[in-house]
Amino acid sequence: MSSLNLENIHVIEHDQAAINAAYQVADAALSDRNHRDQNRELPFDIIDLFSQKGLGGIRVPKEYGGAYVSNKTLTQVFRILSKADASVGQIPQNQFGLLNLYLYIASPEQKKFIFSEILNGKRIANGGPEKNSKNSSTIHTKLSIENNQYLLNGEKFYSTGTIFADWISLRALHPDGHTVIALVKKDAEGLKVVDDWDGFGQRTTASGTVILNNVAVDPFLILDESKLEYSINFRGAYSQLIQVAIDVGIAEGAYEDTISTIKKARPIIDAQVEKASQEHYTLQEVGKLKILLDAAILLLDEAAEALDELEQVEKLTEAQTQEAAIRVAEAKIYANDAALQISEKLLELGGSRASLQEANLDQHWRNARVHTLHDPVRWKLHAVGNYYLNHQFPANHAWI
Repeated sequence: MSSLNLENIHVIEHDQAAINAAYQVADAALSDRNHRDQNRELPFDIIDLFSQKGLGGIRVPKEYGGAYVSNKTLTQVFRILSKADASVGQIPQNQFGLLNLYLYIASPEQKKFIFSEILNGKRIANGGPEKNSKNSSTIHTKLSIENNQYLLNGEKFYSTGTIFADWISLRALHPDGHTVIALVKKDAEGLKVVDDWDGFGQRTTASGTVILNNVAVDPFLILDESKLEYSINFRGAYSQLIQVAIDVGIAEGAYEDTISTIKKARPIIDAQVEKASQEHYTLQEVGKLKILLDAAILLLDEAAEALDELEQVEKLTEAQTQEAAIRVAEAKIYANDAALQISEKLLELGGSRASLQEANLDQHWRNARVHTLHDPVRWKLHAVGNYYLNHQFPANHAWI
C-alpha cells in the first residue's frame, strides 16, 4: 500500500526536469515490471515515486505554481513511462485529462484548491463510465439533496487508478437535470473501490469498480460540466493525445525487446547464417517495424505540437480545434498499428524461446491489445475520412 511522504514532494519547474524525472520513475518501474505483471501486484511504490518526483503536477498552470510543460513534453513523459511499464503509464492518464477539464469548468477558487492538492502530491482518478451501461455517455449515478446535504449514489467501472488516488472525480446527474463533476475523497464514508479488474493486459492499472452509497459531497467541489458547452476547446484531442503516447510507449518497449530477443534467437537452418540477426527475412521485418515506429512517433510529435500552437492562440475557432482532433486521430491510427504489430512480431521473430513465461514477452501484445480497445481505431479512420472527403468535423469529446 501507499506510504507517500507528502513533506518531500518535488515541484517540477521546467520541461527538461519533467523528462528527467520520468526516466527516473521508468527505471524503477522496469526493474520489477515482469514480477508485477505475472503476479498482478499493484505498483503502489512506483506511483508514489511518480508523485514524489512531482510528475503529477507538470501540467498545473504557472499562475497556480506549476510548470505547465508543453504537450510535446507531456507525451514524452507518457512514452517514457509506458515503454518501461504500460500499466504505470496508464494509471496517471486520467489525472491529466481531469486537470485539463477543470481548466474549463472550475472556478478560480476551485482551481486554486485542486491544483494545490496536486502540487502537494495528492492524486486524482476518474470514476469510469456507469457499470453495465449501454454506452459510455449514459449516466445513472445521481447527486441528490437530503437534509441540506449532497449525496452521491451509483456504480462505476473502468475506474483506472482509483485505488492509488486521494480524490476521485465522478460524473453524476444533478437534481436540476444537468451533468456535474463531483470530487470526493477516496476514503469518504460510503465510497468503496473494488479491485476487480481482470483484463488479460494492463493488468496492474486497477481499472475496476467504484461503488457509491450515500457519499457526502462538499458543495464547493461540485463542478458544472455544462460550462463546456459555452467554450471552444480541444479537450477531446488533449485526452486522446495521452492515449496515443501510451500506445507509442508500448510500441517502443516492444521494439526494444524485439531487437534484444532476435540477437539471442537461433536462426532457421534454411537461412544458412550463423545468427538470427543475419536472416534476410528477419532484417526485412525489422526494417518495416522501425519505419512504422518512427512514423508513429513523428505523427505523435506533430499532433502534440499542433496542440501547443493552439494554446498560444488568444481566441480559438471550432475549425482549429477540430483540425487538431484530426491530427491526433491520425497519430492514434499509427500508434495503434505500431503497438499491435511490433508486439506481435516480437514473438514471431523471437522464435519459440520468446514464448517462455519467464521472459514474459507476451505482455507487450496483451497490453497493446487491451489499451488500444480504448477508443477503437476504426472510428479514428472514419473521422479522418469524413473530414477530408466531406469536410465533417468529429465530435469534441474524450473518445475522439
